[in-house]
Amino acid sequence: MDDRNRDPAVEVAVVAPIATTLSYLPPKEGPELATGQRVLVPLGRRKVTGYVITPKQDAPPDRRLKRIISAGDEPPLFPAAMVSFFRFIADYYQFPIGEVIRTALPAGLSRKSRRVLVATGTRTEEPGEGPTWLAELFASGRLSPKKTAAILGQRGERKKIEELVEQGLIEVTEEISGPSGALGRITFVRRSASVEGEKLTRPEARVLELLAADEKDAGMARPALTRLYSGAATGIKRLAARGAVELFEKTIFRDPLIGRELDFPEPDTLTCDQKKVLAEILPAMEGKLYAPFLLHGVTGSGKTEVYLKAAAACLAADREVIVLVPEIALASQLEAHFVSRFGDRVALLHSGLTRAEHMGQWLRIKAGEARITIGARSAVFAPAADPGLIIVDEEHDPAYKQEDGLRYHGRDLAILRASQCRATVIMGSATPAVTTYHKAKSGRFTLLEIPGRISPHPLPEVRIVDLKKVLTVSGRPPLFTPQLRDEIKSNLERGEQSLIFLNRRGYASMVVCRDCGEVVGCRNCQVSLTLHQHSESLICHHCGFRLPQKLICANCASPRLVPLGFGTERIEAKLVRLFPQARIGRLDRDSTADRKHLFSILKKVHEKKIDILIGTQMITKGHDFPGVTLVGVICADTGLGLPDYKAGERTFQLLTQVAGRAGRANLAGRVVIQTLNPEHYALKCARNHDYPTFYENELKLRRHLAFPPFGHLVSLRCEAEEEGLVKKAARALAAKAAELARGTGVKVIGPAPAPIARIQKRFRWHILLKGTNRRHLKELCGKLRGDLPAECRRIKVVVDVDPENML
Repeated sequence: MDDRNRDPAVEVAVVAPIATTLSYLPPKEGPELATGQRVLVPLGRRKVTGYVITPKQDAPPDRRLKRIISAGDEPPLFPAAMVSFFRFIADYYQFPIGEVIRTALPAGLSRKSRRVLVATGTRTEEPGEGPTWLAELFASGRLSPKKTAAILGQRGERKKIEELVEQGLIEVTEEISGPSGALGRITFVRRSASVEGEKLTRPEARVLELLAADEKDAGMARPALTRLYSGAATGIKRLAARGAVELFEKTIFRDPLIGRELDFPEPDTLTCDQKKVLAEILPAMEGKLYAPFLLHGVTGSGKTEVYLKAAAACLAADREVIVLVPEIALASQLEAHFVSRFGDRVALLHSGLTRAEHMGQWLRIKAGEARITIGARSAVFAPAADPGLIIVDEEHDPAYKQEDGLRYHGRDLAILRASQCRATVIMGSATPAVTTYHKAKSGRFTLLEIPGRISPHPLPEVRIVDLKKVLTVSGRPPLFTPQLRDEIKSNLERGEQSLIFLNRRGYASMVVCRDCGEVVGCRNCQVSLTLHQHSESLICHHCGFRLPQKLICANCASPRLVPLGFGTERIEAKLVRLFPQARIGRLDRDSTADRKHLFSILKKVHEKKIDILIGTQMITKGHDFPGVTLVGVICADTGLGLPDYKAGERTFQLLTQVAGRAGRANLAGRVVIQTLNPEHYALKCARNHDYPTFYENELKLRRHLAFPPFGHLVSLRCEAEEEGLVKKAARALAAKAAELARGTGVKVIGPAPAPIARIQKRFRWHILLKGTNRRHLKELCGKLRGDLPAECRRIKVVVDVDPENML
């Protein structure tokens, strides 16, 4: 029953698609609530997780508030200072604040109520009569929430359920799913009283014998005891009843940090450029004011050492550090540097951790035990109480953009958080995003530049090979031109390492029927399946659907299916045939699903146990391979033809970054780029390591079309399994947007089918909103969300502010 507003209200962000926070009364019993605490609250007929935003506020007048059901027994999960951060994110990205907080926190914390069917009487029907679920219900006593939901979703079955409830034979009850208490806590056992002279059972004696090995009486984990002795559970229970042992809970932090065996000593001296850069960064940190820096340093210029020196100064000022990297592979590389310098003061946050590891690291950061957090984009939400330095390494990388759920950009949120915490933010890159560089050139960020490498050798020499001029018997361009093949051979003879780049995994990009020309496609997505020779499978890289490699054509039943195109697996197979004596490794998402295996490959490259490393974009950035003197790019054109205004920018960045892996130590580097478009400005600028010219070319193209940095974009995408429904809804939404946009300067482009028109069985149409005034775009999106056309109520509408992926 609802309560009158006699107590101060609690502001709660519920984990549900609700735009605003809600007010509740505090629980009748228990300690006072604190900001960041997890609670269970009623929402309509359900019970859901919420997070305390304001523990005490004036209750809304003349309203009856529901009371919070219970509070989680773990400490607050985020500091109060992060509330304004979450509010801004919810407003900017047009996303419910409770879902923002759920995204920010470790997975698995949300609890909610789900209906279940429970048998309460004796079945009167004869066996075989009635629906099959009824027999299962009376046989087992209850049905799972999933089965209950399926049954309740059928109109005819709901009437039968109502009749049985009235007869007292069954009940529809609610149960709470999800974790209920503190995570990462384990029960420990330690001796508390002597049992000398007392008669003990065998289990009791054996448990005490195991505990005797604990010389400091710190206790042993109960799971460890039961692993050592199968009868330990019985012995512990009996000893606890006697008072001979004490049971207590302890938080266990599983340590996911690896790479401790790699040592990166601090250099004796810094270069003049590094000193000059730090001379600007360190005073800004001392002033404890918001200070954004773009650190534009060529590959191999020593940006990592600048990060480490700045982090040391931040820790000396008793503030915390957050380091963002675009991918887990790069987190491993940077993690090794920071662990080598700062030891156990480093914590790690990214999706490669187990749930227990993630929660343990989160609680270490929240408790102040770890002062440096390293991770992928979600580490921007780390619960550091007072971050004084936020580092965004490879700030240009599109992986910083979350592509589902809350579609945030890690770099942009790092800038926002730094501004709210009065912190310094360093955005580092050899190939800055055009938008970031434009802000630096216009004075919104401070531009710092390191134009030279720390090694004695300059940037590598780059050769561009025109594939159209390479003659072959088939007439098709070869995988390896004579120029690249000769360079690899020379490198092997000198005992130097080579890196081969192709941004496409698998063996072949498609499989085609030789008789009818049919391409083997995904049944869920409008894309071809990629052949993966290692697993003998055809796999969709969008939804994971797979078929066996040996199959017949679905169109004409022909068994003559042939692979076309190429990926990293095929490049590896070709190199094995060309250079059978070479030690070859491959680094892509398929070969590094296990993070330890990823680190193992990187370690082998450092120890020169791999002669040729093949990889996708995972190998293009951040890695420092001192022995690599040759980089070969198999095909530089894979991204140039994409329908995306950033296609040229991404191609330039990938080529420049991968070229920068060569010649970083005492030997000069060479790069061979194979291409069908040697005159493209992105390739010419990459060959000359000429970012300023590339930047000017991009500005000319974008200024005319009002693309960022001269305008702002919002993508609206309509999705549903029925194509006609999506098309109709997209047209209605575009018409509504055009009506609301009149007089605002916002241009509505579309609707049109997305370039990939179907993914995971859902058809996709998109609309692009473009304008020079960000506030007008935001207001238009808010009005659309509040007044969606009726046609949109049966589909999913995705709002993507500042989209990175136009596919």
